[in-house]
Amino acid sequence: MSAVQDEDPRIHGIRTNIRVVPDFPKPGIMFQDITTLLLQPKAFKDAIDMFVERYKGKNITVVAGIEARGFLFGPPIALAIGAKFVPLRKPKKLPGEVMFEEYVLEYGRDCLQMHVGAVEAGERALVVDDLIATGGTVCAAINLLERAGAEVVECACVIELPDLKGRERLRGKPLYILVEYR
Repeated sequence: MSAVQDEDPRIHGIRTNIRVVPDFPKPGIMFQDITTLLLQPKAFKDAIDMFVERYKGKNITVVAGIEARGFLFGPPIALAIGAKFVPLRKPKKLPGEVMFEEYVLEYGRDCLQMHVGAVEAGERALVVDDLIATGGTVCAAINLLERAGAEVVECACVIELPDLKGRERLRGKPLYILVEYR
């Protein structure tokens, strides 16, 4: 499901405020830079509002944001829908006891961590990030939350790169996106 398919008029303002940077961070990569979206208060607010409209009233108790850009979108969504925000961090960023999920990237391995006890069994979770490409990070977030006993209701990303087929790795979990780049 995507707002792109619904043709919400706000999508144009969101799409035109995402900068595409060729050959960053290495040759052949077309980097989708959301920092330019953050510089435009109306477009940034429209993106947050579209997510809030989708998730308000769905009894979501946890918004889990993936480091780092999921931290930009997750907290305002959580506040607006009355949920707590849980940061999913890279290793050695959280003090105290953590649980973790390792995952494979196209260039190596990585790991997401969250505090033990941040999510309780039976909570309804939304995973938030800026972009889904191959789906490895989002899938790791789903696994981590489910191991803690949460029900992952949906994943929400501003951008999808559908040619990289990340959606297919989500084991049937719904994915809501605002913008596609092919």
